[in-house]
Amino acid sequence: MTDVRPPAGRGARHALRHTAARIDAATPASRDRAVDGLRALAVLGVVLGHWLVTALVADGGGLHTASPLQHMPRLAPVSWAFQTLAVFFLVGGHVATRGWAAARDRGMPYRRWLAARLGRLFRPVVAVLALWTVTAVLLLLTGADYGTVRTLVKLALSPLWFLLVFAALTAATPLLARLHPLWPLAVVLHVDLLRFGLGGPAWLGWVNLAAGWTVPYTLGAAWTRGELEHRRAGWILLAGGTAATAALVARAGYPASMVGVPGAAVSNLNPPTLAAVTFGLAQCGIALLLRERLRRTLRRPVAWAAVALVNLFAMTVFLWHQTAMMATTATGLLAGRLPGLHTLPDGMDWVAVRLVWLPVFALALGVCWAAFHTFERGGGRRRSRVVRTGLPRDRATTKVVHHV
Repeated sequence: MTDVRPPAGRGARHALRHTAARIDAATPASRDRAVDGLRALAVLGVVLGHWLVTALVADGGGLHTASPLQHMPRLAPVSWAFQTLAVFFLVGGHVATRGWAAARDRGMPYRRWLAARLGRLFRPVVAVLALWTVTAVLLLLTGADYGTVRTLVKLALSPLWFLLVFAALTAATPLLARLHPLWPLAVVLHVDLLRFGLGGPAWLGWVNLAAGWTVPYTLGAAWTRGELEHRRAGWILLAGGTAATAALVARAGYPASMVGVPGAAVSNLNPPTLAAVTFGLAQCGIALLLRERLRRTLRRPVAWAAVALVNLFAMTVFLWHQTAMMATTATGLLAGRLPGLHTLPDGMDWVAVRLVWLPVFALALGVCWAAFHTFERGGGRRRSRVVRTGLPRDRATTKVVHHV
């Protein structure tokens, strides 16, 4: 009797669909998949943005950072598409305020709720800090250029500023749960008036590091309160944020790029300016308008499984994507100075070659994920799941995502 087996490709597709179907079945109907979809888009936007606008140029035996936005300002719209932090804070505020309300209803003490949330947030940081401490010491002991080591460490650890701000806002969730977004927006406006309009000290801008990201965070709280359910809210945020940002760039002299550009006198991101905040309002408007479409799209098992996987390891992806890019750059130096990897980003040819490098960065990030993703799950002791109840044992143990 002839043994007839399906082609390997068809078998792999069947296994993928089967796994996706199990994850889909393990997800409760009450879960708002649009929240996970928006979080995944925000994380991937930041990762791709960094990979596209950050270059490590090999020059004179060392590495220094450069950006195509520095040499090709017309590419500023790239930063509009990939600077998605406002969406992350919007979702974070929504999830945190919803989680705090649920914990309070269950009688969970604030300390226990906060410890659980910050534990999930900072657990993967330990591995990043440990690896880069050892790497920096070894590089310096072997005679590496101090400027190069400083550049690498700064890039690798740059995502940590985001976590510190996010952690502070998370800790303040009980206070921010009912704060109207106009209050922190007013703080940002007055800080910029003092800083740019009246010649105030530059350090005042750092007040906006908290106030600026509180705006989308409190919008997330308003979402939890049900105040942003109508599509009109999304359109108002989109139209108002777009008009305000355009006016600030065209009339008030704010930079067009929504990320920092080396050598620029003013950065919209470090610290956040009023233009960055109004731009974030427009992004939040788009996110709110996309919710229904995302809910429909993510009813498809394969699409939902992909989003669930990104959410399950969101912090690992976020924390290690710069390391993946730098590891690729360092390894590439063994073959010489490679275009799009070590060369100055001063032309469209660099952009074209850089796009070719993106899958290599993704592969390197996959290696980082394989090595360090257990830190995000507490060394494998606690596994994140959507649901355990009311399902057969094999389905109940399907690992997906838990960010409630």
